[in-house]
Amino acid sequence: MFVKNLDDCSEITANDGCRLFEILHPEMDPVDLPYSVAVARVEKNRCTYKHRLQQAEVYYILTGAGKMHIDDEIHHIRQGDIIFIPPGSIQWLENHSNSEIKFIAIVSPPWMEKGDVRLD
Repeated sequence: MFVKNLDDCSEITANDGCRLFEILHPEMDPVDLPYSVAVARVEKNRCTYKHRLQQAEVYYILTGAGKMHIDDEIHHIRQGDIIFIPPGSIQWLENHSNSEIKFIAIVSPPWMEKGDVRLD
């Protein structure tokens, strides 16, 4: 059995500018999985940078609300939404509210630095 607590992770600033805890990654943890998992947040009145990942992503919004941009589409998102981001899509998240957006990000195959390109 493998159990890891968020409190045991260090918060980092991701390439897109959001703050995150990478809580499960097969290169850092004793798991054989085809994905990685992070808990991320975008502070109030902030946006992530436009970026593109080679991998597919799924965001599950835990708290907050804002706008998700994927290529030419814009969708208002809020707590409880799940968002699929196809590989290679230009994406960014806007938070124009008075509270942070917190979400789980699942990346498949697992996130790798070389596949994460900032566009601004």
